[in-house]
Amino acid sequence: MRHTHVHAMAALFVATSLSVGYGAETPAPSPPLTVPVAADGVQRATVTLDSYAYTPNHLIVEAGKPVELTLTSVTTITPHNFIIKDPAGSLSVEQDVGAGKTVTVKFTPTQAGTFPIYCDKKLPFFPSHREKGMEGKLEVR
Repeated sequence: MRHTHVHAMAALFVATSLSVGYGAETPAPSPPLTVPVAADGVQRATVTLDSYAYTPNHLIVEAGKPVELTLTSVTTITPHNFIIKDPAGSLSVEQDVGAGKTVTVKFTPTQAGTFPIYCDKKLPFFPSHREKGMEGKLEVR
């Protein structure tokens, strides 16, 4: 009898710790989006800008082909922006996106590599949106 009781307690403990551990995890990031190449050769995708997040936050594009991203802000008050900067200077994209607005940004990546996408907006005395997690990456293949 005692042996069964120990197993039941162990099972209960494992189940409890699993549910606690699971609940504390951050949500899984959205999967990478391989941007499709349209018939006209342009790689097009839509990126949603919400409070401190881009969805999708990992875009995969081909080098040497034009990219056209539709940036849609779903926030009601907070303006955001969409920045991709290659330290070597091969890529520089900076686009403001007002609250509730949709804008299109076009660029042609020439260098393969992974480049950060981020929002550098911030209010005085507060962390920047990037510090709050508003970043992603552009993977150029």
